[in-house]
Amino acid sequence: MSRPPKCRRVNFVPDVTYFKPAGIPLRVLAEVRLTVEEAEAIRLKDLEDLDQGQSAARMNISRPTFQRVLESARKKIADALLGGKAIRIEGGNFEVAPLHFTCPTGHEWDVTYEMAMKEHAQSCPVCNAASSVYLCQPGTKYGIGQGCCRNRENSDK
Repeated sequence: MSRPPKCRRVNFVPDVTYFKPAGIPLRVLAEVRLTVEEAEAIRLKDLEDLDQGQSAARMNISRPTFQRVLESARKKIADALLGGKAIRIEGGNFEVAPLHFTCPTGHEWDVTYEMAMKEHAQSCPVCNAASSVYLCQPGTKYGIGQGCCRNRENSDK
């Protein structure tokens, strides 16, 4: 029996999850499904221009696994672009890294993605500053997962 796949950490969940070629009705389009972790691999390698070691570390996976995820994503995207297919981003086996906040006085804390989506305004747990709290830019610091990995096949996010 093979070992279960290791959960991949993502630091960005896209708001837009569907792309289609212009001028072709949706009912006649074939579709390519890109998992959330494949989209994250493309983001880290091609948009943030990180090397494979850095990208793998951010996703909490090995370099060979990162290479397989990236190769799969690129093949799917090429197939969709050159074959005139739609791209749907959904599902996969991933966890969302905690969001890192800081306040003007220098206090830092992490908030789970789910909690941040429920409570839009995050106040500092130490000094209770609410209005000037900001989210650090991606890549500044990523928190440690809390075992929140779950298979998100066909989930709504």
